[in-house]
Amino acid sequence: MKTLEEFLLDKKPHILKRWLHLILETYPLDTQRFLKHQKDPFLNPVGSTIEKEIEVLFVQLIQGINPERTSAALDGIIRIRAIQDFSPSKAISFIYLLKKIIREEVIQDYSGQPLSELLLAFESRLDEMVLLAFDIYSRCREKVYEMRANEAKNQVSGLLRKKGLLSDLESWEPGPDKTKVT
Repeated sequence: MKTLEEFLLDKKPHILKRWLHLILETYPLDTQRFLKHQKDPFLNPVGSTIEKEIEVLFVQLIQGINPERTSAALDGIIRIRAIQDFSPSKAISFIYLLKKIIREEVIQDYSGQPLSELLLAFESRLDEMVLLAFDIYSRCREKVYEMRANEAKNQVSGLLRKKGLLSDLESWEPGPDKTKVT
């Protein structure tokens, strides 16, 4: 009798194909078509990254979560989704899509130990992965906001320089009767 892990590893290609399909369905229709049909990793780095990283995540769920390897794989996907302005829940929802697939596959084909215990252990690892994903998403969004703020600051600075106002402010030093503006 196979363990749940052995059963899932045997079904890995099928599960990964289903998972990728469901993840790609979270994108707008035109983007879905492109991501599904463009197989060249240089022309489709998003699809290629997602496909590569979900395999790592799947193996991590089966073998047990290694926070460093799992975080690195999650980062590859979450960074893309954070830049694409997915909401936090949508950005990490792809992990829960796997939970749905696993339940369906196990209920349909697995004939081993009682499922409740096995699925609870597996789903606990999946929940741990979701928490790591949320932390990564938060860091990515902070970086995006920081980059946007720096870009806006540079644009304002460039406009002030262009109008000759920035050089006046840079050379201005407060005297005893002046207050320095910060």
